[in-house]
Amino acid sequence: MLTQQLDEAVRAIRRHSRLQPATALILGSGLGGLIHSMQVEAQIPYAAIPHMPAATAPGHEGKLLLGTLSHQPVVVLAGRFHAYEGYSMAQVSFPVRLVRALGAQTLFLTSIVGSMNPAMPPGSLVLLEDHLNLMGLNPLIGPNEETLGPRFPDMSEPYDPALRAAALEVARAHQLPLREGVYAAVAGPNLETRAEYRFLRQIGADVVGMSMVPEVLTARHGGLRVLAVVVVSDACIPEALQPASVEALLRVAAATEPFLTQLLTGVLALPVPPVLASVSV
Repeated sequence: MLTQQLDEAVRAIRRHSRLQPATALILGSGLGGLIHSMQVEAQIPYAAIPHMPAATAPGHEGKLLLGTLSHQPVVVLAGRFHAYEGYSMAQVSFPVRLVRALGAQTLFLTSIVGSMNPAMPPGSLVLLEDHLNLMGLNPLIGPNEETLGPRFPDMSEPYDPALRAAALEVARAHQLPLREGVYAAVAGPNLETRAEYRFLRQIGADVVGMSMVPEVLTARHGGLRVLAVVVVSDACIPEALQPASVEALLRVAAATEPFLTQLLTGVLALPVPPVLASVSV
């Protein structure tokens, strides 16, 4: 049972640290440099946490860290899980359930993405405002455990408006170019064809990747507020498409990561923004 698995994982983590994180961060491929800005209290390999899968994707270290960042208590997952690795949606979403069980109320997500939008070239930071789930998968399918969240969670605002406003404020203050965009989630692991990139752009996506949306769905199901900032690692303009390699994508991620860290640590340093109420007309 999922709740029992979470209890076992939490007990294992609590043997290393009693810190109560307010915010959780899941770091994408090649974007683990943020942990060097942390005051680390405990560092735990995924293999030491019951029911945690192994991170096999390039650029994912596979460890959980507890400590402080911008003087805020945080839990950081350096490495995520993907459906293309052969994991079930329950396994992909388990870390989000776990950070909620540890006490986190807010989730920051990062990832590298391809961009179909010419205004978002490689090296860009993109703040997600919405997404398209084209994975054909959903972590909420199956019996619902009411203690973890409602059967039919609302997704009218998957990415918290107040946190997005805070990110834009930090970006302006530090003169960090930050655009807002829509993310398309696909199953992978192959990169897309010209026709697929053209289709994604036509249906409203700016960037595309192979993760995050299952985590967002799970987080919103559990009542977590979500902020997602992605790094554009490659241009996916159909008319000018070039072959891409994982090594090249990770190089762009590494070069851009310091700006991402500056942005996220700046948001963490702000007072927790209130939830903005939706306005109906």
